Amino acid sequence: MDFVVEAVEVFNTLFWKWWVVPLLIFSGLGYCIVTALVQIRFVPDMFRSVVEKPSEISEGTKGISAFKAFTMSAASRVGTGNVAGVALAVATGGPGAVFWMWCLAIVGGATSFIESTLAQVYKVRDKDSYRGGPAYYMSRALGWRPLAVLFAVIICVTYGFVFNAVQSNSISAAVSTSLGEGAGGANTNAIIGLVLAAITLVIVFGGVQRIASFTQTVVPLMAVLYIVLAFVVIGLNVDKVPGMVVDIVAHAFGLREFAGAALGTVFIQGVRRGLFSNEAGMGSVPNAAATASVSHPVKQGLIQTLGVYFDTLVVCSMTAFIILLAGQDLHNSEGGMELTQTSLAASVGQWGIHFLTFIIIFLAYSSIIGNYYYGESNIEYLAGPRRSKRWLTAFRLLVALCVFGGAIGSVPLVWALADVFSGVMASINLIALIPLSGVAVAVLRHYAVQRRAGLNPVFHRDDMPRSIRGWKYMQSWDGQDPLTHRDARYEELDYQWHK
Repeated sequence: MDFVVEAVEVFNTLFWKWWVVPLLIFSGLGYCIVTALVQIRFVPDMFRSVVEKPSEISEGTKGISAFKAFTMSAASRVGTGNVAGVALAVATGGPGAVFWMWCLAIVGGATSFIESTLAQVYKVRDKDSYRGGPAYYMSRALGWRPLAVLFAVIICVTYGFVFNAVQSNSISAAVSTSLGEGAGGANTNAIIGLVLAAITLVIVFGGVQRIASFTQTVVPLMAVLYIVLAFVVIGLNVDKVPGMVVDIVAHAFGLREFAGAALGTVFIQGVRRGLFSNEAGMGSVPNAAATASVSHPVKQGLIQTLGVYFDTLVVCSMTAFIILLAGQDLHNSEGGMELTQTSLAASVGQWGIHFLTFIIIFLAYSSIIGNYYYGESNIEYLAGPRRSKRWLTAFRLLVALCVFGGAIGSVPLVWALADVFSGVMASINLIALIPLSGVAVAVLRHYAVQRRAGLNPVFHRDDMPRSIRGWKYMQSWDGQDPLTHRDARYEELDYQWHK
């Protein structure tokens, strides 16, 4: 098994260094240019959009609100990657990895805007919400059905099985550390796995509305508790903060040696763990973004950009600060959940281990639920609305089985495979975004014209030139949703498409 893990890690190093990282960076920088830094210019609009109320999808049934869609994506983002993943990046790449995670978040904000806006543009109506994502815009706007099917299969396996095994394993590891050495044996892990699997089945069989309601409640509360805890650590170590910031920047550019880590290693670790955490460009978040009932696609693009910032610049930074301020011996640490827990205990005492266990149980479990939905959306794409019920039942049972298996097993190979699947998913999605980015830019221009006119932006596909890619598949924007009803003021605007 060690040989397999080592072989996968060698592949990961080459794959990420020579393909995934350049593709992420250069495409992200390109989107920064063509959108004129949309991820910075429209920060106030991000906060305005996230509180917009949904309309009724059908009589008596409210659509998914912008905030619920935000928390669904945050459920997947905010979890193990923010606690164990960041600890692994810091232990392997040193403090400098944190700097490159921040940079990826800024650049990735533009990529997240493009993919989430496109998911909204090409979404389809479902019985109690909307559905969409990369598989939908690949097949509907580009006609790349084989690639769309491949992506849908990979995201089902990655999020439904691989990532959920990682999350449940992290929960059992956190509980074991909290109980103390020797207490978290096989029986304890089996009980944890059974409980997690049972609760998972109850929630996922309730459909997207139950998933959204669960994440809307759990994610903000646990994230706020974690951030408050991190600020307590910062307050207790405030004299060390300036030195910590200097270390982060100095190590990022190789100005200080960290256990022999080359600058390239520091950079790659920061980018890999940053992507695993904030998922910008990976093609997962658009599945949640498409569910929202909003008046304009750009609003959800901006909200998901805010999600990248919240995940990396806030939550991931809190983990890094907890570890770096504790003064732990990173050279001899393997990273992971235990490093974050012991670092926290070094600052606040042993109660911090138990408090973090409580938080990580809910954060990681909300990730399981968010991850499941990404698979559900793509199962419905693969099977179609008529046959999806049987396939969904089988998928839900397999997800519960993987949740149980992750809790009782040791998953070094799963962590390595998570990097492989993340890179493959990102590659397919980023390739599809390149020819479609012009659509997102045109929709952004449409939004900006209405904002400058002092109007609440409302999108209708008839405002788009019919020559634009996939115009006929913008079916959810035909004006039927009450949120997209407009008056004469909107009809008088000139979007100047010929320019």
